[in-house]
Amino acid sequence: MESKTEAESKDVTEVVFKAAESYGHYQRKASQFRNWVSADPEAEFPAESGRYVLYLNLGCPWAHRTNIVHKLKGLEDVIQVVVMGYVLTPEGWIYDGSEGSEPCDPLYGFTKHSQLYHKADPTYAGRFTVPALWDRKRETIVNNESSEIIRMFYTAFDAFIDPSLREISKPLLPIDRLRDIETMNEWVYDTVNNGVYKCGFASTQEAYDTNIYRLFESLDRLESHLAANKTPYLFGDRITEADIRLFPTIVRFDVAYYTLFKCNLKMIRYDYPRLHGWLRNLYWDTSEATNGGAFHSTTHFTPIKAGYTYTLKQTVVPAGPQIEILPLN
Repeated sequence: MESKTEAESKDVTEVVFKAAESYGHYQRKASQFRNWVSADPEAEFPAESGRYVLYLNLGCPWAHRTNIVHKLKGLEDVIQVVVMGYVLTPEGWIYDGSEGSEPCDPLYGFTKHSQLYHKADPTYAGRFTVPALWDRKRETIVNNESSEIIRMFYTAFDAFIDPSLREISKPLLPIDRLRDIETMNEWVYDTVNNGVYKCGFASTQEAYDTNIYRLFESLDRLESHLAANKTPYLFGDRITEADIRLFPTIVRFDVAYYTLFKCNLKMIRYDYPRLHGWLRNLYWDTSEATNGGAFHSTTHFTPIKAGYTYTLKQTVVPAGPQIEILPLN
């Protein structure tokens, strides 16, 4: 079971200040497409190679987690990935051909992500978010909730990938650690993944003050967890869902959240040695453990820094840090 708060995960770079509730606290909206792809051939959305398409942009951390799992599971030839631009415009996400993105939607020629949502549902009135998992056959969005999409990817398409990458061989959600992982997921989502936005998008001092200290208390807790466990990953000697869900936030922290989101009490690279080591280990690893570099190849610092800058209606992209992520040694 996923936490109630995690089910509210949405695209990071929405029109942020419109999402502030009373007293200046940032409030995320719930995802609206919640169907499920299954390995069962009789399911409403059965797993088939070439049928589904993952829509994302390279700046969004919620989309980033789906892209990481897509690479870890070796789904490149099974599920097509479509990348749109990383700058949020008054019309929502658009295709502009920048930084590895498509000039237009390769399926339909759309120039705006909103057009895909309206093709799925002409009456749709919500936000046009990423990630979005599209069904070519039924021409609809199956799901736009990142935490559910990654869990579909764990097992639904195992029949189409290398046996060594299947969940039974290389589990990302091991049953014996499920309770521990889900417990961590809940507080990490609330205070870290979404916590940085509660700081950056706060519109009152009280809201900012409430959330900034909770964020750093949780980073301290993660540092202590790694120290106590003495393992390369959050739960043992193998990558699990907990690592996948935390990485997109931590890799963005020093380069974007520290400055643009005012999360500037401490930096990962200077103040959290174990968390910093965990981050660099995942980022620089191109071994079999990461299926040839799933974390490195899906991390793009220009979309991260510039995307946040322009979403916050600023015009100058911060230059630092001079080295975006430090080497292992």
